[in-house]
Amino acid sequence: MRNFRELTVWKSGRILVKEIYTLTKMLPDSERFGLISQVQRSAISIPANIAEGSRKYSNKDFVRFLQISLGSAYELETHLILCADLEFLSPEVTDCVIEKIQTLQKKLVAFIKRVKFNQ
Repeated sequence: MRNFRELTVWKSGRILVKEIYTLTKMLPDSERFGLISQVQRSAISIPANIAEGSRKYSNKDFVRFLQISLGSAYELETHLILCADLEFLSPEVTDCVIEKIQTLQKKLVAFIKRVKFNQ
């Protein structure tokens, strides 16, 4: 088993969650049960699935949770693109956060490959 607290992808996910919660304060209150909820849940899902998967006994199971985490990162990116499309957030704000999400996506893909190789 792995200590998720030592994983760079988990640490990056935690930092991203904090940024997303700050960002969602900029969204209109009318989106509290719509986009705000979806954006926050997809962000939280990233480090949560990394942590949950780290407790699995096999690398195959761990990879499955890492892939779920990666899927949540892509979901989060899509939500932010939609926020820009709907003009809830400026493109400058969303582009900056999306860049961080894409960096985390790349880290997750590389980590998944590394874990798969060690099976």
